[in-house]
Amino acid sequence: MHLAYPAVLAALLFCIGLYGVLARRNAILVLMSVELMLNAVNLNLVAFDAWLRDTLHSGQALTLFTIAIAAAEIGIGLAIVLAVYRNRGTSDIDRLRDTAETDAAETLPDTAGTDSAETADTDGAEPTSGRADGRTGKTKKAEATT
Repeated sequence: MHLAYPAVLAALLFCIGLYGVLARRNAILVLMSVELMLNAVNLNLVAFDAWLRDTLHSGQALTLFTIAIAAAEIGIGLAIVLAVYRNRGTSDIDRLRDTAETDAAETLPDTAGTDSAETADTDGAEPTSGRADGRTGKTKKAEATT
């Protein structure tokens, strides 16, 4: 058996998996691409094991270990993706970058240069919505329309 055939096939599979990881935005497709890359590595391990005629079959043993680790990884990865999909409603990787809570300074317009009377609450009786500055969504909407 020539070593070139499985090596070229493994290189093609790895390149397809690498393209999938870099180009896809769906988290499940990224996990599938990682699995394709791992299978390319497994193919290389078995091919080199057969080519070297190893009596201990260490390439095949390492392949079985890699398959077991990949199965655990895909199980945990799918559980995380499903949990994120239930909470966020999407599995788009670009939209998952903002998983941390945003800071109040990032969401509010810059108030530097305005006097504090404009940004303070008028009567203080409005319930706050958990924001750091104490303003509600109504006052922000009213400020955005003016």
